[in-house]
Amino acid sequence: MEEKCEAIDLNKCHQVVSDLINKAGEIIDTRNAHRKEFLTKQGDIDLVTETDKEVESLLIKGLQNEFPNHRFIGEEESSAEGAPNKLTDSPTWIIDPVDGTMNFVHAFPHSCISVGLVVKKVTELAYVFNPMLKQLFHARRGQGAFYNNQPITVSGQKQLSNALITSEFGTSRDPEKMQVVKENFSKLVEKAHGIRILGSAALNMSMVALGAADAYYEFGIHAWDVCAADLVVREAGGVVIDPAGGAFDMMSRRALAAATPELAQELSAILTQFYPQPRDD
Repeated sequence: MEEKCEAIDLNKCHQVVSDLINKAGEIIDTRNAHRKEFLTKQGDIDLVTETDKEVESLLIKGLQNEFPNHRFIGEEESSAEGAPNKLTDSPTWIIDPVDGTMNFVHAFPHSCISVGLVVKKVTELAYVFNPMLKQLFHARRGQGAFYNNQPITVSGQKQLSNALITSEFGTSRDPEKMQVVKENFSKLVEKAHGIRILGSAALNMSMVALGAADAYYEFGIHAWDVCAADLVVREAGGVVIDPAGGAFDMMSRRALAAATPELAQELSAILTQFYPQPRDD
């Protein structure tokens, strides 16, 4: 049964998910002090911990209790089922319980909970929360982006030569993809002001929204990595596009976020492209 968009109380959604994110954040924060046991999903560095599973379960069950007609796309649920649930017009919560699991496993305090609410395939609410450093980014469509409840805007940087770029190696060690990753890093070392690799796609994008970084790109991410941060960036005045220069497709496993359209297109023009398969849909 699909719930009509006009029947959704976004204020209630915001309150319920905010409370759940705070509870989930307490779990992650208390467990970040020591290195963790982990399992691998698809490769030696695609990791999952018991905390990932526990946090995702807490969020999904808590939201299901309040919104029984809503759907869910979660990282660990999708991994267990072998593929993500299809994104439909129904209200859908897209969840990454611990974005930056590698960091979390090593007690490096740069991981986050990422939650987005998508209605009729449009993201309405977004939350990116690093509980260790108490960094909360959130946005509501048409109402701006916020960092710890203070409004934020992108840097406005237009030139790649003056831009700080964030990206990741990703969790796949596919030789073709790794060659593309290395080529792009080699290009940007010469052309960008600087490059940072911090281990969390959602936080990388949020740093663009904050104005602390100027652009981010990555191939191989998933919808749960970028759903929330996409809205945060756009509500902060930035742009999110496909790395080849076209429109952003959340299910394509490709993303490029930037402070300005000019910077986005300049970065896009120099990137060697890679198209991960399968798509999330």
